[in-house]
Amino acid sequence: MTISFITRRQFVAGGLAAASTAVARAESGYPARPIRIVVPVAPGGFADTLPRLIAEKLAARWNQSIVVENRPGAGLNIGAEAVAKSAPDGYTLLATPPGPLVTNQALYPTLGYDPSAFVPVTIAAKGPFLLVARRTLPVTSLAEFIAYAKANPNRLNYGSAGAGSMPHLASEMLKSKAGISLVHVPYKGLTPALTDLIAGHVDMMFHDVASVSSQIKAGQVRLLGTGGDAPVPEFSDAAPIANIFPGFSAGAWYTVVAPPKTPPAITAKLSQAIAEVLRAPEVVSKLREVSISPVGTSPQETAAFLKQETERYRQIIVSAGIKGE
Repeated sequence: MTISFITRRQFVAGGLAAASTAVARAESGYPARPIRIVVPVAPGGFADTLPRLIAEKLAARWNQSIVVENRPGAGLNIGAEAVAKSAPDGYTLLATPPGPLVTNQALYPTLGYDPSAFVPVTIAAKGPFLLVARRTLPVTSLAEFIAYAKANPNRLNYGSAGAGSMPHLASEMLKSKAGISLVHVPYKGLTPALTDLIAGHVDMMFHDVASVSSQIKAGQVRLLGTGGDAPVPEFSDAAPIANIFPGFSAGAWYTVVAPPKTPPAITAKLSQAIAEVLRAPEVVSKLREVSISPVGTSPQETAAFLKQETERYRQIIVSAGIKGE
């Protein structure tokens, strides 16, 4: 009996060792076949452009095909769920704005995936929002806007890309910190919201720098401040909102994650490679053209950032009673 027990144990140990060796070989040889990057938005726009830029540079670096696949719909949840159910081998990745990883768990009663189970790879890039108002609004600064809003509660409105969108949450954050009352006007995207702001049908909104800079320069809308922690070089006279309301931060960021249980060796290799791609002069130049800053965090830094952002936005969503569309 003893001999049989030892033999069986040795057999199991040998099997585990062989499996471990096979996994190690797979990780060291990664990537050995094409990689798929799922983007949970429709083609076009920076959330689609950035992953394609990263994919192009990684493909040249690794001499391996990297395909970007758009899987939009259901508040970005369709693409996220597809990746969550993919094999944890590093050959399927999710490149996404904040929604699936940070806000959707507070916006929707149920999800087909666990946002916290994704394995962080990197925060690829960040860009601040700008707070802009209709040109006929009788204010020229953030302080004047806050004073005007307090004197006219619920008489001012703001546009957004829809309930639970990042511009919506930025506006709710401003409302909370400033102690003002504003009416939300949701749109199906920021473009129609900006059109109505220019026409004077909406009083204010948060928008990304690249999409609203020409309207600011043309005097079609009035710039009141930035959601970043420093002035935007293109509009250096617009002070950070955080100067008046400490802790205020609003903008867009884009991250890459892997399916649950993806080995750390693979995510570390991906993180390092993407960070190096983002530091390339031609990539930095392209991102700065649209007022986006390359980042390139480690998996550990990414995990800490996602945890912090999840709690920050959960408080806003719960406090404002926001529900996903």
